[in-house]
Amino acid sequence: MSTVTTAEPTPVQAAAPASRRRTAWRILGGTALAVGLAAAGGYVWLDATSDPRNLGQSDCTAVASARVATPAGTASAQDQRDVCATLEALADAWGRADSIGYGEQFTDDATYTTYVGTHYQGRQDIADAHRALFGGFVKGTRLADSFLGMRFYGPDTAVVTSRGDTYTGSREPAAADLTKTQTYTLVRESEGRWRIASFHNTQRQGVMERLSFLWDPATAPRAEQ
Repeated sequence: MSTVTTAEPTPVQAAAPASRRRTAWRILGGTALAVGLAAAGGYVWLDATSDPRNLGQSDCTAVASARVATPAGTASAQDQRDVCATLEALADAWGRADSIGYGEQFTDDATYTTYVGTHYQGRQDIADAHRALFGGFVKGTRLADSFLGMRFYGPDTAVVTSRGDTYTGSREPAAADLTKTQTYTLVRESEGRWRIASFHNTQRQGVMERLSFLWDPATAPRAEQ
């Protein structure tokens, strides 16, 4: 009776599958690294080219304003200066961490929507929230604005759009570095003072905006084309 024996694999034969696996892992790793570097490079390029073209004016009184005539009349150049004075008082109160002074720039029934979607209703609500904010999240900060436009609808209503942000220190950020886009609706109250009736703050997503313009250029505002 004969005995069948099986040959043991040689060291070279045993090493071949392991060598192929290592090669495959090296290829996969190299591909993943290349994709990651390309993605990172693409993001850096998008971020570097995402600055807006429409930067606005640092001086509120210098921004172009449009006046729409109504049966009740139209606004004057002095009205623009008065609206700007309210927005300046708002920034000054923020810089002093003065929540009462900040709230005083709003109408009693004003609405205030932050860039994270928090919605405040009424002057007292706005002042109370900023008392906490000035002692916490935004402690020691100041406001920077660059004004995009101002429109008057009759003599007693104004809409102001701006780019804005908070900052620390004595040097304001450049207009291109301001990360929020803001809308103020102001009204002239019975005593003649302009106050903010509604404020809406939006976080600008520069890279996403740039991607959308590249994907479909027709989505870009005329000022950004």
